[in-house]
Amino acid sequence: MRLALFQPDIPQNAGALMRLGACLGVAVDIIEPAGFVFDDARMRRAGMDYLDRLEMLRHASWPRYQADRAPGRLILLTTRAAMPYTGFAFQAGDTLLLGRESAGVPDEVHEAADARLLIPMRPGLRSINVAQAAAMVLGEALRQTDQFPTGTEAQGT
Repeated sequence: MRLALFQPDIPQNAGALMRLGACLGVAVDIIEPAGFVFDDARMRRAGMDYLDRLEMLRHASWPRYQADRAPGRLILLTTRAAMPYTGFAFQAGDTLLLGRESAGVPDEVHEAADARLLIPMRPGLRSINVAQAAAMVLGEALRQTDQFPTGTEAQGT
């Protein structure tokens, strides 16, 4: 299981997603360009000292990511989807792709996805924060594929 961030705009969200990946043993791909200086202090603060425990790859562009990406299905989380994530059968090799906070993903990226999923929400509301959305869907994907880390003791905060 992997997370892929398409041209992230907000360093705090990127840092939170990297921390999530580190804590759950999920690799993170960053598809650039990012909307901030990558080693921004806000991103590091959100990721805390977990970032040195993260498997992360940076890709210079969408075409570079496509050429280098890990095998498996590309699962796009998008408000433009028809299928709720709660009814989807995840596989161990899936990559959950998250769009830019400001604009989502362009059509070419949308079309490249093997599946497009949404989070059911109340009518009239636009979207859930990208880091929260990723945590919800990743939790379900890890549960379905039995990939949660096996450690049961708290390691500190």
